[in-house]
Amino acid sequence: MIHQLYFMRTQLLAILLLFSLIISCKNTATVVPQKSTSGYQGQGASPIVPTVNRPVQKQWKGIWSMDNQTYFSNDFDGARLNGVAEDGNDHYTIWITAENTPINVSPWYSFKVWTGKPREITIKLSYQDSRSRYYPKISSDGIHFKVLDSTNYKVINPGEGEFGIKAAPEFAEITLTIGNEPVWISAQELYTSKRVQEWVDSLSVKPFITNYEIGKSHENRAIQLMEIKEYPSTKKALMIISRQHPPEVTGFLVMKSFMETISSDTEQAKTFREKFDIFAVPLMNPDGVDNGHWRHNMGGIDLNRDWENFNQPETRSVRDFLNKKNEEGYEFVFGADFHSTWDDIYYPIDSTVIGQKGKIVYDWIESISTRLPQKRTNIATSDKIKPTMVSRNYFYVHHGMPAIVFELGDNTPRDFLKEKGKVAAEEIMRLLLEKE
Repeated sequence: MIHQLYFMRTQLLAILLLFSLIISCKNTATVVPQKSTSGYQGQGASPIVPTVNRPVQKQWKGIWSMDNQTYFSNDFDGARLNGVAEDGNDHYTIWITAENTPINVSPWYSFKVWTGKPREITIKLSYQDSRSRYYPKISSDGIHFKVLDSTNYKVINPGEGEFGIKAAPEFAEITLTIGNEPVWISAQELYTSKRVQEWVDSLSVKPFITNYEIGKSHENRAIQLMEIKEYPSTKKALMIISRQHPPEVTGFLVMKSFMETISSDTEQAKTFREKFDIFAVPLMNPDGVDNGHWRHNMGGIDLNRDWENFNQPETRSVRDFLNKKNEEGYEFVFGADFHSTWDDIYYPIDSTVIGQKGKIVYDWIESISTRLPQKRTNIATSDKIKPTMVSRNYFYVHHGMPAIVFELGDNTPRDFLKEKGKVAAEEIMRLLLEKE
């Protein structure tokens, strides 16, 4: 009896050991970094919504002239200001409304203020069916912005929690000393289509970088593509896009640093360009950006819901470009769509869906986290890839591309954003070169 029990116990241990090995082997197919249990946990699954054109109300552009020689203006690209009320005692209330509704709560604002009688004023920010998401940035030239001093910022009706629109205050007040020269007040730094093109042109002085139009927006603005191609024979490529949503400047800033690093003169970048091309659309939604939209394009649609039906010209432009490159024999080895939200977070396709092909995405996340431990980015995976609807899913389903939505926090420090873009570029170059 004792021998029989011993034999049964030995058999059970052997079975458990075999099962453990099988599970271990399965788990090594895609190494998933540990999901953080603190910090921003991401938004839920995106609902399926129609993407046929919806009406958009364009804001009136001009100057509001107050009785005491104070002036407000939205007469510039990227501006958003829908109304001003003079409350007395140098206090003003401004009204910010969306281009249409329903809409994600991303209440973008940007305006200028000046006066013929230099003094201190207070401005209350109020919104249509929203709360005060973006902390004000100020500028004296509309190009160089800095964060408003906290002593000049007051929240009204604070929110609850740490992240999300419920955590934001209902209103905010800012106090400024103004004079004859305009002061810009903006939700985030202004990167209009003109300024983005100036950056693209500055990189395009390098002989291996070109930029060209791949389509037109609703208002006939160019959908501009930047191509990094140093060797004619290369047929492996990365696809990078940014700014599907107009206010998401922090995502653009990381993408900007990412592209600058890959196009740099480091030995790693030079070696990488021998084997890989990079295609990028830095500004997917030029109409929304220049019109100061909260979220949508001039078709009144969230572009990152249109990667299934392609009802919008901006998404069609990228689709047609990718199909053309596939016909030319390109293999797309990595794709990234840069966005902004409440805090830094990655949205990869779940490892149970993407398997070994997506391992590079998870290795990339882990390597960035290892190099930048001071701010470990959260991860929210998705196992829903159809309907494709969002860019990441379309890239993978139709082009076999390991892809990710890379979101950066609205208030992430700008020097850290630049470093994160640099590290992200260095790590994807390293990982792809190791696979060669």
